[in-house]
Amino acid sequence: MQRAIKENDGDVSNHPKIIVCIPAYNVAKNIGDVIMKAKNYADEVIVCDDGSHDNTIEVARDAGAIVIRHSQNQGYGKTIRSLFQMALERKAGVIVTLDSDGQHNAEQIPSVIEPILKDGFDIVIGSRFMHYNDKMKVPFYRSVGIKAITKLTNHGCYKNLTDAQSGFRGYSRQALERIDLVGDGMSVSTEILLRAGTKNLTIKEVPITINYDVNKSSTHNFLSHGISVLFSVLQFISLRHPLIFYGLPGIASLVVSGIFAFNALDYFSSSRYVTSQLTNMLFVTIGTAIIGIVLLTTGSMLFSITAMLKGRIRSD
Repeated sequence: MQRAIKENDGDVSNHPKIIVCIPAYNVAKNIGDVIMKAKNYADEVIVCDDGSHDNTIEVARDAGAIVIRHSQNQGYGKTIRSLFQMALERKAGVIVTLDSDGQHNAEQIPSVIEPILKDGFDIVIGSRFMHYNDKMKVPFYRSVGIKAITKLTNHGCYKNLTDAQSGFRGYSRQALERIDLVGDGMSVSTEILLRAGTKNLTIKEVPITINYDVNKSSTHNFLSHGISVLFSVLQFISLRHPLIFYGLPGIASLVVSGIFAFNALDYFSSSRYVTSQLTNMLFVTIGTAIIGIVLLTTGSMLFSITAMLKGRIRSD
């Protein structure tokens, strides 16, 4: 793979232009080595510095990377979007995303892009959970969180993913041209898969090995990361299936309201007194009825809006 790239460099008729994209934030100690290794398997390496306070920019440039700079920290999602935009502007045919802290093994880049080059897949994910030895290297708390997020993501799009949070990925140019991202935070990794699912893009996982012994391997709090991803998935599902997401809880609330209303009437008919117990029943009846009506109305409105938007897109 390395020899083929170097021999055909600049000749897009023989192979698509391969660009490695690296998001970076305060990783001056590691990023130089990451770039040097990635250059062996790519035509270009692009680094997006997300407002680092150290000399990440200088180290990246000295290592031979093209550098994009955010004047202040804008988040992982915005950084990925900046990288994708630059890669497409530079006529990339295949785009690889790679962490800047040295966790990912750049020597596995050929394995990640091979399904795109040979089999025409749109997206390839480097999974930490396909081989037992790789799986055992993932810290327990991370493994639990990643598997939970992956399971939730599988409900929203692809059904058999093992590592929806891996940042080591390959993308065809056509895939990125069809995905419109909006998220700024760590949930962008999940957003990409959810949006890819709506476009019926093909996806494949390949095994990768992660090095968790590198210095400063992560700058993100796993709890806040998990909450951000959870919110993103729920938001996506609510917009894609509004009648189910809002309608079913709305119907359930109305059923509960009806049960409490029946019990309240039965209680009053037998006692003929307005007691605190009856008052509480009425409060629950009214409250759950209002919640049910609001949920059903929200679901119906969102369904109508999304149907109109889909119709407009198809007509265009």
